Amino acid sequence: MRLLIHVCLFLATLVSLPTLAAEPEANAIFLVASRELNDPNFRQTVILVTQPRRGGPWGVIINRPLDRRLSEVFTDQESLKGSKEVVFFGGPVEREGLVFVVRSDSPPPRSVPLLGDVYFTGDVEWIESRFQRSEPTRGMRVYAGHAGWAPGQLQSELTRGGWHVYPADAETVFEKDPSRIWPELIEQVTTKRTRYSAESVSGSP
Repeated sequence: MRLLIHVCLFLATLVSLPTLAAEPEANAIFLVASRELNDPNFRQTVILVTQPRRGGPWGVIINRPLDRRLSEVFTDQESLKGSKEVVFFGGPVEREGLVFVVRSDSPPPRSVPLLGDVYFTGDVEWIESRFQRSEPTRGMRVYAGHAGWAPGQLQSELTRGGWHVYPADAETVFEKDPSRIWPELIEQVTTKRTRYSAESVSGSP
């Protein structure tokens, strides 16, 4: 199946939201699901999220690998044969489409900046050129579907305590064991909150 078929929905999203493709500054964060969040789509997830100038925030779940290898999806890519890299579940919106998160020294075409050298992209030719490298999946994650919120919806969920906000970093996205991402981050955010609360009560600076 051609790569063009897989990315067409994501490309349509970029076309319908031109402000995303022209976003000048990286502004991504992690949303860390609270222990109390029981929605099966988001329970114990960490989401890499960006906020466009118009429309609601959107992003991808980074810690839910699927039981499907990239070589099974991109069957015409010889460079992926034998690769153990998998597709990740990015979120419940448009699950048929693929979203690519990549590291690149310069912005790829049709991309959204996230974290310095990290971008969302849906440019077919650029993705195909990456697959021709000696390490075709280095600095790349592929997600089926994405997560999105209407304007004001995420703020409401944050107010209700459904999510913790945490600084995003590329190492967590590309290097860490997905099974360890949520346990480690939820421990860090709750420990930090407990420490700050104790300092506030004691009057410590």
